[in-house]
Amino acid sequence: MTYTPSDIQLPYDGIIEYYPHLFSKTVSDEYFEILANEIHWEHDKIMMFGKEIITKRKVGWYGLKPYEYTYSKNTKVALPYTEVLNDLSKVVQGISDTTFNSCLLNYYHNGEEGMSYHTDNEKELKPRGTIASLSFGATRKFSFKHKVSKERIDLQLENGTLLLMKGEIQEHWMHALPKTKKVNTPRINLTFRTIID
Repeated sequence: MTYTPSDIQLPYDGIIEYYPHLFSKTVSDEYFEILANEIHWEHDKIMMFGKEIITKRKVGWYGLKPYEYTYSKNTKVALPYTEVLNDLSKVVQGISDTTFNSCLLNYYHNGEEGMSYHTDNEKELKPRGTIASLSFGATRKFSFKHKVSKERIDLQLENGTLLLMKGEIQEHWMHALPKTKKVNTPRINLTFRTIID
């Protein structure tokens, strides 16, 4: 099957491809339930102003090997891929023409949980490697902000959709999942990545 991305794009300094309705609502809801129950979810830990903060958001870190991944001065060791992660990885690899070996998952219980502006540029990641982001559950706004011009691009990431971040995007754009009081249902996000082996 051939998938065609929408016409949403960044104006310069990187590439995004957005694939709406990659999965039907029924299939997407099934994936949400499986992931919610099978993934080993843990509250994330981040360093803020020299103090360790425990987030309400939960995360899971999985890989084809026990890869170590450090961000916010916190190191995680990957658990083995589950069957559903392996299946979803094959789907996104086929669409993106990219080989992924790891996946960071985020569980947002409602709109009061989000992610501030950041870049995925940790030293373990393949330089300019594609990151594939699958969304299941609640629709949430996802924002890009250029590091120099401060130009902002907003997307609505819906249930069962795929977003690819490609090329030099992490060097020039930050991204965020803004908090909102308008969303009271959960969202699970899978970000497939390539760790330098």
